[in-house]
Amino acid sequence: MKMVDRDQDWDFHLRTLSNSARDSNSGNDPASDPNILQSVKRLYELCKAENSEDLVARVYPQFNKIFQRSVSSLSQSGTSNGLLLLAILQFFIDFGEMVLHDADPSLKTFFRSCLSREFADPIVAEAVLEFLNVNRNKFLTSFPTMLPQFFPLLLKLIAWNGEKLEKLFLQIFPALISPGSFLPLFPSLMDFPVLVVALERVERSSGSLVGNSIASIQKSKAPEMLLALMDEAYTGSTIGDEGGGSESEDSNTIDVADPLFLELLKDENDGLSERHWNSPGMTAAINTALSSSQSDRLKQILNMTPRILDVYFFVALREVNNSLICALIPLLMSRNSILFPDKDFSYKVRKRLLEFMLAAFQRSPAFIALLKKPIIDRLGEAYENPAKTELALQLCWAIGEHGGGGRSHSDAARELFESLELLLYENLLSSRLGLRQDSGDNASGESFRKSSQSRLLCFVITAIAKLATYHRELLPRARVSLGKVARSRTSDSRVWTRAHDYLGLLSDPGISLSILGPSKPASEDAHNPGTVDWSRGGTKMVAHIPFYILCKQEGPPFHDFSFSDILPRR
Repeated sequence: MKMVDRDQDWDFHLRTLSNSARDSNSGNDPASDPNILQSVKRLYELCKAENSEDLVARVYPQFNKIFQRSVSSLSQSGTSNGLLLLAILQFFIDFGEMVLHDADPSLKTFFRSCLSREFADPIVAEAVLEFLNVNRNKFLTSFPTMLPQFFPLLLKLIAWNGEKLEKLFLQIFPALISPGSFLPLFPSLMDFPVLVVALERVERSSGSLVGNSIASIQKSKAPEMLLALMDEAYTGSTIGDEGGGSESEDSNTIDVADPLFLELLKDENDGLSERHWNSPGMTAAINTALSSSQSDRLKQILNMTPRILDVYFFVALREVNNSLICALIPLLMSRNSILFPDKDFSYKVRKRLLEFMLAAFQRSPAFIALLKKPIIDRLGEAYENPAKTELALQLCWAIGEHGGGGRSHSDAARELFESLELLLYENLLSSRLGLRQDSGDNASGESFRKSSQSRLLCFVITAIAKLATYHRELLPRARVSLGKVARSRTSDSRVWTRAHDYLGLLSDPGISLSILGPSKPASEDAHNPGTVDWSRGGTKMVAHIPFYILCKQEGPPFHDFSFSDILPRR
């Protein structure tokens, strides 16, 4: 009886699909008949349950025809086709080998023809992310370049639909990262808030985004301003003021056809391209976003972006090769001071950028030598604004901590040392650190200036002392530099006191190496003089402890004892 019911069910749904082709309405637009979607789902379930090549072969021609008709009707359809196409795509992925159907072209057609029009539909957006997560392993093995190719479209999807789909998006997000998308993905993530501004501007100018692709909106006659702006972008012609005051003030503030917006609104990854943050359209967009209250969608993306960056950097440190990470660091340094001007957003993102940069240097200290040119350039920008000052501070720390790339990179270390010297002398000779302050209080601004200058000087002299410890040939120059600081008696005693202490340490190479030397040895089997492998503390004797740790122990110990005798027990 169950077999009879199954056959009747099968024949009913198969006839439904056959009849739809003869119906004038559903034949031209299959998605307009909800019964077709139900029949597709039911037939797929039966094929899945039976796993019969005969059943799959019978249903495949019908599914393929419906797929083609749906795609061809997208531009005229007033109904969402996303759910129907996703159901058929699931069949193609699962049974493509049985019927010799390559799902790759069908998937690309879906992204280009359907999702580009329906990414703003919340139901379709959620279904797409669920579909991608269900088939994640198949995408990684059978279609490894698919998601990296269409990551801009998926970023538009999550930017528009916000936090309610964040969990689903973060599950599939690592699959968007590949050697070809790793670098282009970074600026797209950094510009997430601007992407929201651009999408909202398109919606205000041209109506709902559902059912219309961005490309078709830009080419349509409805937003005449966009056509004029595109003409200017491609031909260089000047835009006239068409219609006088016919457009609202808001319509004329953001140039959606600005090169940056055209880059943001694309659907496919076409490589790493320059983003014109200083363009008039970008400036207008930022001014508009700051002058009006933030939309809920913009607030959500400002909260989401740091969390998405966390996943991006986590994957980078675990799976991405060193050459790509090395290429990312200059991009990271250039974007450190170019962020959407929201204080909380800027703080969270900048914190993650600097943490990743230091983690990359910790994993591969040689990056510092390889990237000496951009690092030197950033040190030269330390005076321009607080963000660039903080970046310079972190770079000074990394240079000193990792010896300018290590002992094998003495030439790079010398060049970095010279840049640190220049930065030190400029600060000693200058009475002001050119940082622009938001506060109008002169006393507060002066206090901040002095604190920033002292902090920068402390980082620089520490880096100089550490470099001289790594590379002994730099020791004479380091003594001269530190001596000038120690004799300068700057307003902050911490600066010249630290310089004086470092001069004393550098006079004793053994103690200097134990305190200022590398935190990890050059090889696994080697240990730096005067340092301790704390993981083997239970087997070491007190004679291995550097003297500065035992400064409170008066006189030589009368016997040897283990670390457990002097370290607190848990």
